[in-house]
Amino acid sequence: MVRSKLPALTTRLIQVSCAIAWCLVAAGPVFGFAALKPILISEGIYKSRCDMKVAVVDSNEDVECVEQNLSLNFLFTLACMVTNVSALPVGSILDSFGPKVTGIIGSIILALGSLSIKYAPSMSYIDGYLAGYTLLALGGPFVFISCFQLANSFPKNSGLILALLTGAFDSSSALFLFYRIYYFNVSKISISSFFTGYLLVPALIFLCQLFLMPKDSYKTVGTLAKIAETGIDETGKPLNPKYLNPEDSNDVGGVGGGGASTDEIFYQPTISETTSLLMRRASDTKRRESVVSRTSYRSMKSSYEQQADANLMNSTGGVFGVLHGCSIRDQFKSPWFLLMTLFTTIQMLRINFFVATIKAQENYLYGNEELAIKINHFFDLALPLGGIVSIPFIGLILDNLTTLTVLYILTGLSLFIGVMGLLSWIPGTYAGILVLVVYRPFYYTAVSDFCAKVFGYDNFGTVYGTIIAFSGICNIFQQLMDKVTQEYFKMNPTPINSFLVLLTLLFGGLLIVYVKSQEKKIRRRNLEMEAEDASFTDIPN
Repeated sequence: MVRSKLPALTTRLIQVSCAIAWCLVAAGPVFGFAALKPILISEGIYKSRCDMKVAVVDSNEDVECVEQNLSLNFLFTLACMVTNVSALPVGSILDSFGPKVTGIIGSIILALGSLSIKYAPSMSYIDGYLAGYTLLALGGPFVFISCFQLANSFPKNSGLILALLTGAFDSSSALFLFYRIYYFNVSKISISSFFTGYLLVPALIFLCQLFLMPKDSYKTVGTLAKIAETGIDETGKPLNPKYLNPEDSNDVGGVGGGGASTDEIFYQPTISETTSLLMRRASDTKRRESVVSRTSYRSMKSSYEQQADANLMNSTGGVFGVLHGCSIRDQFKSPWFLLMTLFTTIQMLRINFFVATIKAQENYLYGNEELAIKINHFFDLALPLGGIVSIPFIGLILDNLTTLTVLYILTGLSLFIGVMGLLSWIPGTYAGILVLVVYRPFYYTAVSDFCAKVFGYDNFGTVYGTIIAFSGICNIFQQLMDKVTQEYFKMNPTPINSFLVLLTLLFGGLLIVYVKSQEKKIRRRNLEMEAEDASFTDIPN
């Protein structure tokens, strides 16, 4: 028996290890653009776009002209847009064809991106650098999202595996950091040579997908979202065995035949109890119809699921389940969706604009190129580390604070980062960067957590994917902000940054006010429903 299980266990360990390894170098390296940009400048990428008759206007970036700087920054702008917009089609392909096909497609896209950058100098009809960097941005979500289902290859450790995969994604920006360190301190390996070697990464992913990775998902993304929120698997049982009585392992739905102890799983209606209620006298049917419907719906879930839902209702301040069961159309039309989408869009714009222009911003604020380079290098190192350091704290915050409190934290931290970015005060600059690198993974995780709790698990992938995709499309405004900063404000980032801070305050404030008002309505409605339930169950036979 041990021998028969050992190969499967070993295979799953290898699968998870390989997935973490390739996520470290392929999931999101494009976000390390701040580290790659000095190499692109040193290699003279886009230098030919400068009209040498025009005076040098941006010596702080070591570029010849505005056109070269805008062209370099557009690589990152388009990459960010493609990465986020691709969330929807990647999810669709994953659902239709499975993780193996999705991963293989991702490896091919990464290979094409590497080849495009490698041969970019000899391409005359297309911009090889732009096409290649965009393909790298597109391939990342394919190989990363296809790994999500591995989180439940070991159900009891699904949270840990998800954390490791997410940490690998956040750390993948360090790829270009290591390249920059080697380039300027050891040997100036050309862009073409680097991406020739990088072809080994998609080759490894392709072979692993072909011979090692599972054809079918261990779990769907929606199921993983449910497991992450409730701790209950798709059979209705808790992942932690201490909450399950072995004598009741086959009777998930009721509490009468065993189940968890009363101090762990509280009393919930069962099917038999619901049936007995329906057999009572039918007077005042309309008044009680909604009560019967709610009770019947609850009875379809196991006692463990019911208790998990009750716990989430309490921990979120009543927000959990507010739009569960609603049509996707109604969810898209709701202020919950619209306000979160606007808030997310502004956050994405602010973060990506800073990543693309950090050196230029700091050089303008301090008027010291050496200091700007030092701050840039500090950011390059802090960005991948921030995702790893923040993982346990993100879980603690989302698990123990209400949704409204999380929104207060998100908005407050974002405003702090924005204000620090306006100041030419070194402690404030470093404090803003430290908060930013932790805020970035926290904000992405908080948005997915918000979607799971508010919109439910059935439409989770569609709702979350749409929010991220729309935000990604709006990321094209980053190029406009960059152009306005360089051409109209003469490299002064303060007007654009101030505008983004005001938008953060506006949309963050509107979201908080709306959620707060809905919490009050939910509490009032729950009191009315409890009164209806009590009056209904008190009707004599």
